[in-house]
Amino acid sequence: MPKIVPVHYEFLIRVFEAEGFVVMRKKGDHIIMTKPGVSRPVVIKSSPREVPVTHIKTNLTTAGISRERFFELLERLG
Repeated sequence: MPKIVPVHYEFLIRVFEAEGFVVMRKKGDHIIMTKPGVSRPVVIKSSPREVPVTHIKTNLTTAGISRERFFELLERLG
């Protein structure tokens, strides 16, 4: 299994949108995304532009997305 590496915040937003999340609001450098059935929102910071691995992992856990599914979405959106 490949390692999770930092990705640009706009690409990460596209990954979560492909999984059914929508941008609900933007406040400062925070983009808040929600999806029906997921109890907590996913928060993506646009500063720095490359989202750190720890934030990606936290958002995947919050969203209920597995590593395998994340890599499938990365490959598909490519």
